Amino acid sequence: MKRVLVVSTGDTIAQHRGGVEPCFDLVARVRPGILGADVRAEDMMAEPSWDTSPATMLALARRVRAAILDEHCSGVVVAHGVDTLCETAYLADLLADAAAERGGIVFTGAVRHLDDPASDGAANLRDAVLAAADPALRGLGAVVCAGGELHAARWVSLVDTTVATPFSSSPRPPLGRIMGERAEITALAPPRPPRTTDLPETDVALLRTYPGMPPVLLSTVVDAGARGIVLEGTGAGNVPVDLLTTIDELTGWDIPVVLAARAHTRPGAAEPAPYETGLATRVGAISARGLASSQARCALMVALGNGGVDAVREWFALL
Repeated sequence: MKRVLVVSTGDTIAQHRGGVEPCFDLVARVRPGILGADVRAEDMMAEPSWDTSPATMLALARRVRAAILDEHCSGVVVAHGVDTLCETAYLADLLADAAAERGGIVFTGAVRHLDDPASDGAANLRDAVLAAADPALRGLGAVVCAGGELHAARWVSLVDTTVATPFSSSPRPPLGRIMGERAEITALAPPRPPRTTDLPETDVALLRTYPGMPPVLLSTVVDAGARGIVLEGTGAGNVPVDLLTTIDELTGWDIPVVLAARAHTRPGAAEPAPYETGLATRVGAISARGLASSQARCALMVALGNGGVDAVREWFALL
């Protein structure tokens, strides 16, 4: 029988007016016996999702990988708060290594508490367990499951916390869907990320640019200890001209600056792609390769484990 580990961080999917449901009881709600898998439950202490620390994200990523590689689970489900679910899922994807080939990695959550009449948690958890146990997910890396949809961690974003389908891969379609008792993959998965070390740098800043943004904001976060910066540019990745000199200086100091785009271009759109534009790349900024800024921050954390600007540039070029 397939074995699936469910790890709960105790967020909305496990909460009710009386407190927090232990993972064992949470799993019991989805009647695991009928899912064709031996489902194990495990609680992991964590902050509320809106305040998830890099240490917690890293611990969850390592737990996912160990469950598949060392404990030979067919798959792992992480029940996580939706606020930062996309970031944690992508960090787990980046660090999965061979685990992505051997088992399903599924993140899920809920926008309504367990005792809400319209609670979505039990249904999402059931679908996530089905997906994690399904061989169709092997090789796809981490996915996010909610509202019957499957989204690749690389492309997913949280778009609406009031509906049962809070996540989107737009402008791409969902990676797949839960159809009855199985996962049906309906779109191409993103390429697997390059291999890296297991020692990411957690002190990475994310700044959204705006007209008139003073360059001192970049140097201030570096002075505060940031080892790298992700800039979310306007349009296809443009930043105010006044920032260009500072970006050039930071790159010279071996502080990588990664440029993400606020807008996303649909697949098949005319060139140039969004990650090929933006004056900042001409003064040393590194292309985020189409990643949203939140995912780009996770990628920079991982890439910095390999070294400074040159190593980060080489790593992102392989995404």
